Amino acid sequence: MRRIVLTAFTAILMAAAASAQMPDSATQMKNWIDYMTPGKEHAMMASWNGNWTGDIQVWMAPGAPPMTSTGTCTNTMVLGGRYQQSSYTGSFMGQPFEGLSTMAFDKAKKVFIFTWLDNMGTGVLYGTGRWNEATKSVTFVGRMVDASTYKEVPFREVFRVIDEDHQVMEMYGPGPDGKEFRSMQINYTRRK
Repeated sequence: MRRIVLTAFTAILMAAAASAQMPDSATQMKNWIDYMTPGKEHAMMASWNGNWTGDIQVWMAPGAPPMTSTGTCTNTMVLGGRYQQSSYTGSFMGQPFEGLSTMAFDKAKKVFIFTWLDNMGTGVLYGTGRWNEATKSVTFVGRMVDASTYKEVPFREVFRVIDEDHQVMEMYGPGPDGKEFRSMQINYTRRK
């Protein structure tokens, strides 16, 4: 019986502490409106809208010659300018390639969030990163499945804005020796 009383008392204290930390309803509403209102980071993403051509290089191993191809990408802001959705088409190893990505900026966490899915797998790549104003870039980090081993491995993606019509994406992951190497680079040019 004593244990039940102590547990109930602890629950009451925890609830009281939580409610003491809760802002009043007007502040809660103001915070919610701020969180849902697109900011300067969303305006920056919107400036990347449009149709892009990508010159693609893929390295299957460190030191290997790159496989090259071209693809296209269309960026569109969705859900009231809160997220950017990108649709990709091209070819990879002689096969048709399609991919979809989303980019978000979470105003509470102050991070960009990136997702990627394509017709060469069944998983979702997910990474987060912060904007670096000095280099005009975001370095996304996360984990992805290596389809050749079915093991989850770390990845790093660097997205850089060169100017209003040129961007670069570099993808890094572990090589056969476990050391990070650049496995892909895409040089994007906006189509006018």
